[in-house]
Amino acid sequence: MSYEMIATLMFGSMMLMLMTGQRVFGAIGFVGAVAGLMLWGTGGVDVPFASAMKLMKWYPLLTLPMFIFMGYVLSESGIADDLYKMFHVWMGSINGGLAIGTIGLMVLISAMNGLSVAGMAIGATIALPELLRRGYDKTMVTGVVQAGSSLGILVPPSVVLVLYAMIARQPVGQLWLAGLVPGLIMALMFVIYIYVRCRINPTLGPALPEEERNVPMSEKWRLARAGSLPLVIFASMMVPFINGWTSLVESSAIGAMTAFVAAVLKGRMTRAVFETSVRQTLAISCMFMWIILAALGFGAIFDGLGAVKAIEHLFTDQLGLSPWMILILMQLSFILMGTFLDDTAMLVIVAPLYVPLVGALGFDLIWYGVLYTITTQIAYMTPPFGYNLFLMRAMAPPEIGLRDIYVSIIPFVILMIAALALIMTFPQIALWLPETVYGK
Repeated sequence: MSYEMIATLMFGSMMLMLMTGQRVFGAIGFVGAVAGLMLWGTGGVDVPFASAMKLMKWYPLLTLPMFIFMGYVLSESGIADDLYKMFHVWMGSINGGLAIGTIGLMVLISAMNGLSVAGMAIGATIALPELLRRGYDKTMVTGVVQAGSSLGILVPPSVVLVLYAMIARQPVGQLWLAGLVPGLIMALMFVIYIYVRCRINPTLGPALPEEERNVPMSEKWRLARAGSLPLVIFASMMVPFINGWTSLVESSAIGAMTAFVAAVLKGRMTRAVFETSVRQTLAISCMFMWIILAALGFGAIFDGLGAVKAIEHLFTDQLGLSPWMILILMQLSFILMGTFLDDTAMLVIVAPLYVPLVGALGFDLIWYGVLYTITTQIAYMTPPFGYNLFLMRAMAPPEIGLRDIYVSIIPFVILMIAALALIMTFPQIALWLPETVYGK
């Protein structure tokens, strides 16, 4: 059996196991372990051992529990609620102002946590009920929450970009900076869409009544100070890192400790908040580590077979596809896989194949990391089986049905596709900031 056939059989077996409902790390690790034993006998045992050692020696992995803990402390302690109260008072006089404030809330939640699920949970439990109570159109605001949460894996400190950095062997700091401008551009596109649509049809997002807008300026500034606390925490973490004063791990520790101290000083660090934050941090960190471990073992065998060079030869020599056509096909495959896999699973499944191929085709791997994150979030929200659609259905109030969720996301998906096309056409949108900061 040729190496190409073995690689195809491995990939097909893994996809088949995933379709049966097996855990991602179990499916990937099992196929990799069986392939290693069949190819190299007992010597195949060294592959997962070497992968485990590589994982344990990867120092930046320590950032994962730090960022996750920081996000859960801020959300569970209610500090994130202060953000929405601030937007509520300052933006309520504008048609669609609370929906625009929700996008701002999502950007800041992303900067606190780095996970799209956290943004979705906070948006669905804090912002969505308030928007519905204020008479906002249920279809539009459902889309606002879903689209806003998509920024979670693009705006630093993105946990998914940390994982991509490890698998693609690229600097995490450069990937974070590369994702910042595209993330803010997408947020701006969402804001402009909401403003224009509510300006044309004010019933979609009515302004607050006059009596609710008459808040004393002293109260407005008090809420502004309370709502800006997450920004201070984010700055305390990112400024030293970007200036080179601290390493990535040290900055993540600063962020986690600052969030903890802030919650203590505000009197919100209860036993329940601390226990929930620690438990969730442990659960998510362990999940990521098992997935990475399985992906590294699978990728080592895949690389050993020469599968990447074989597929590159198939695309470029036998099929005659141009590098750009191959890249677009990769993006389309992400959208297809996103109907039944989350972003982390997609990354670890195709990384052994796609990342080396992208480099061989002459594309920048930092830029491709941004394309990956945007494409997977499009896949998350694409009917009929987008991951985020069902997550929203589980969290949304009873009056919001599955049809509302499907319809709500269409304009935002179109905007995200436009943003993706813009960044593919002009790579410097993503590369300008890391090149400027790191002097490349």
